[in-house]
This record gives sequence, structure tokens and C-alpha cells, in this order.
Amino acid sequence: MVTKAPTMANTYTQCYVHLVFSPKNRQALIKKEWKDLLEKYITGIVQNNKHKLIAIYAMPDHIHIFIGYNVNQLIPDLVENIKTSSNAWINHNGFTKCKFEWQRGYGAFTHAHAQIGTVAEYVHNQEAHHQEKTFHNEYLALLKQNNIDFRDQYLFEFF
Repeated sequence: MVTKAPTMANTYTQCYVHLVFSPKNRQALIKKEWKDLLEKYITGIVQNNKHKLIAIYAMPDHIHIFIGYNVNQLIPDLVENIKTSSNAWINHNGFTKCKFEWQRGYGAFTHAHAQIGTVAEYVHNQEAHHQEKTFHNEYLALLKQNNIDFRDQYLFEFF
């Protein structure tokens, strides 16, 4: 169920959100053979929910989605929709030998309009970026850069 905020006349918003989440147990299940299809499928979900997809990149063990955010949908509802729909789609298409599931939780980081190019480039350059930094270290850095208090026991299950 999508919860919508009431629309008021003369109300203008501009929000950009960078979403990050991982397959369950942070397993490297997203294969190069179907990652582009996954990115297109998730793009459709984002657009069908009236958000603007700016950048998306799936690594084997996590995904980055950068959007122009429509404030008429709550972020948890959007993320749940993306995860639930893409889980079913991945499993229906038999892309993995085991049942695919996204891990519980996600990161959502806001950005200013002036940062769009920088964040989009960051998302699109994930392969090069991860030659130097693990997803674990990247995620911790994102939390710290955004001054987000966190507890280790509630982070993704990093192995």
C-alpha cells in the first residue's frame, strides 16, 4: 500500500535520494549476465511510482539507485515496492540457483541539486570504486559522511 501525502496548491519540492541495499547475507548473487535487465526492471518500478531515475548500478553484492524523489510516496514504501517486485521478478526468471531475497534494511541519503552530477558519476563508477574499497567500507563511509548514528548490530550482515 502506498501512502500519499496530500497535494497543496503552490507547493514545490525538489529532492534527490541515493538508495543503497544488498542481497540477503550480502551474497554476490547479481550476475553480469542479467544485471542490466535488473537495472531496467527497477528503473520501471521507480518511474511507475513517479520518481525520476537519475543513476542506477548493480554490483554483485549491492545496488545503488539515485532518484529525483517524488515526495508523495514514502521512501520505505518505495524501497519495499522495489525489493518485493524485483525479488519476485528475479525468482520468476530463475536468475539464481537459490531463492533470491534482498536483505532487510537500506540506506537512503539526500543530496542537493548541485550534487546531482557528482552522485550520478559516483553511482556509475561503482566497479572502479570497488577495486579500492569494499562495500562494507563504502557503506560505513556513507553513514559517517551523512552524520547518521548507527549500531553495528543493525548494519547489513557483512561477512
